[in-house]
Amino acid sequence: MVSPLAIDGGKPVRSTLLPYGRQSVDEDDLQAVVEVLKSDWLTTGPKVEEFEKAFATYVGAKYAVAVSSGTAALHAAMFALGIGPGDEVIVPPMTFAATANCVVYQGGTPVFVDIESDTLLIDPAQIEAKITPKTKAIIAVDYAGQPCDYDFLKAIANRHKLVLIADACHALGAKYKGRKVGTLADLNVFSFHPVKHITTGEGGMITTENLEYAERMRIFRNHGITTDHRQREQQGSWFYEMVDLGYNYRITDFQCALGINQLKKLPLWIARRQAIAKQYDEAITKIDGIKPLKKKNDVSHAYHLYVVRIDQKVLNRNRGDIFSRLRNAGIGVNVHYIPIYLHPFYQKRFNMKTRLCTKAEAAYEQIISLPMFARLSNDDLDYIIETLHQSVI
Repeated sequence: MVSPLAIDGGKPVRSTLLPYGRQSVDEDDLQAVVEVLKSDWLTTGPKVEEFEKAFATYVGAKYAVAVSSGTAALHAAMFALGIGPGDEVIVPPMTFAATANCVVYQGGTPVFVDIESDTLLIDPAQIEAKITPKTKAIIAVDYAGQPCDYDFLKAIANRHKLVLIADACHALGAKYKGRKVGTLADLNVFSFHPVKHITTGEGGMITTENLEYAERMRIFRNHGITTDHRQREQQGSWFYEMVDLGYNYRITDFQCALGINQLKKLPLWIARRQAIAKQYDEAITKIDGIKPLKKKNDVSHAYHLYVVRIDQKVLNRNRGDIFSRLRNAGIGVNVHYIPIYLHPFYQKRFNMKTRLCTKAEAAYEQIISLPMFARLSNDDLDYIIETLHQSVI
């Protein structure tokens, strides 16, 4: 048993905060980056295409397009689909703001569909009631690293002639019915932020089987221009044309070098995350009032996050109290997420109110994300579990 928590008058156990997530960067990662920094190409060079091919091969997709962030990847996906003013896109509320923001960037309107209470994934059974003649696409979010029910979602999309997008930023390395995330939707979006499974510092990727989508996204990431500097260098040409209004969403070669090297380690890192989750599961089932999210039988979970729900009716403490106690013990717990439509921007721009998605709002009041990353030590894991138990009594 740990000593009394700092918030209860005990001595702080940790001198630094144990984060909820963090990157793993080794010497070989650094060397890969240094080699590119010494080369002729720091951006729009050969490492970008090499990373795209390696990533596409890993997930089993035909095409992959690398961009500067997961947000840029979502935006590029909306551009590829031609989302614009008057269009609606189905989105779950329990996700980072970028999932809906990408629709707004294009002038479209996000339409929020509630979640399943036990998984916090979008509830497919509620989608069709929100589809209108203006609906163009569905964005499904693989919350915490668990893939959505893509067979159900694809059937809905096909029935209504909609495009299905997987926001798989939490789920690199996961599987659904034996199929890898990255191949489950028409467009599949990933993030390489430092807390994700692999990192390029900032960075993102979109995978697809559709060549037209891939080509549109490559142009979009380069200001809407048809060729980049390296392509013109190879052609011995100065001429280029801007055919669309794009953005500078390019990723650098040294970022891609890091990504290529990190991708090689992904299977081991996923296995470690799954082992940590198993230890959490076994321990938390013994703590009254704390419950992990449900894991479906037909998935291999990637565990970007490990989220628990606090039953305030069983415990003498509410979520805010438990959150503060864990933080004061040096454990960097977090909350993922505030339902998007509760943010002031959405309430003002779209006149969105509370009680729009009641299951998401209820979950938001109860959830806490515990530390989850591949280099989390067993000693730290034991400390988190013991402190969590002490925090609820």
